[in-house]
Amino acid sequence: MTISRGPQAFPKSEYLRRLTVVKSEMARRDIEALVVSDQYNITYLTGYTAESGYVPQALVVSTHEEEPTFVLRRMDAPAAVHQCFMERDKIIAYPEALIANPDKDGYDAVIGYVKGLGLAKRGIGIELYRLPAQSAEKFRMRLSDARIVDCTNAVAWVRLIKSDLEIEVMREAAAISDAAILRAAEVIRPGVREADAAAEIAATLIRGANGKPGTRVEGISLCSSPRTGTAHISWSEDVFRHGSQVNLEICGSRHGYCAALMRTYSIGAPSDRLRRVHEIQLAGLEAALEQVRPGVICSDVANAFYRTIERKGLKKESRCGYAHGIGWTEPTASLRDGDMTELKPNMTFHLMLGNWIDEDFGYAISETFRVTNSGAEVLTTAPRIIFEI
Repeated sequence: MTISRGPQAFPKSEYLRRLTVVKSEMARRDIEALVVSDQYNITYLTGYTAESGYVPQALVVSTHEEEPTFVLRRMDAPAAVHQCFMERDKIIAYPEALIANPDKDGYDAVIGYVKGLGLAKRGIGIELYRLPAQSAEKFRMRLSDARIVDCTNAVAWVRLIKSDLEIEVMREAAAISDAAILRAAEVIRPGVREADAAAEIAATLIRGANGKPGTRVEGISLCSSPRTGTAHISWSEDVFRHGSQVNLEICGSRHGYCAALMRTYSIGAPSDRLRRVHEIQLAGLEAALEQVRPGVICSDVANAFYRTIERKGLKKESRCGYAHGIGWTEPTASLRDGDMTELKPNMTFHLMLGNWIDEDFGYAISETFRVTNSGAEVLTTAPRIIFEI
């Protein structure tokens, strides 16, 4: 018995639309084949979300074929058949003998497929930065007659502007984030183990919201006193205590699409310092969102935030946001001083205003938003408050 194609997150026409845009970019770069190894770009172009990118695999997009071809490990091929929109013959499984082999690996299978396309002397795009140095050199040596073009973030920049269908999935992810933030306010209590609270939050991220379950659990950062000056660590083996502050960052996920959200909790009355920082950061958040509209550059949005909080005596050293969609961070536009990326409708960002002020004190608030024709549509809706427990 063979595995069948499962329910698709998007119709085939949506994937073909994305491929058409990518092929236009390929034509601009004068390449006839594009080797895509980044797992999030593979998700974008095929619907594949299984965790198999820890071994060599690649999607090959050819300007001469409508559908791309996915070359991956044999044991993962059934998942590709089940999840991808392409026909079965576009899934090529390489043998297990190429796993943990010091002489050959899965990239040799990818290169062999590319050579079979008859493009040996044509332009071939490769996401070179996504490959180990030895693997990148292998592509150069075995395709020595071809003109190799580094296309590391070519697909990522295409992903920056979402379709309406993608936006709808991100709204579903955002609703899951909102539910998890509210669930955290119910389970964070004095005497409760941080691990038990995190388990309840994770359960909400899986159960989902509005009948739409989460399809992946992204990382949970739960930083409680005296660790609120940390940014990216998880729950500890300790219990919550009266007087503690808790900074939480979570992310609902649907079919690979994320909608991150950060909020701060206080077990007991918040300190005067925490209240002051919250008020300043909230003013900065609102100033940044008011700046969002098509034609504005990322730097202007960021500086609206920075100027607002600096006038009130606070600073933030890190960027205040980044392009957001498939995967937590898209490696393209950042909300930071100097980023000249122009905002366009249906770009989506995580306006990330976590501020780690001292080694033992920080604060967290954020929103996921979409650029519309008239401004910002905030996809996440959890109250912008310090949750007092």
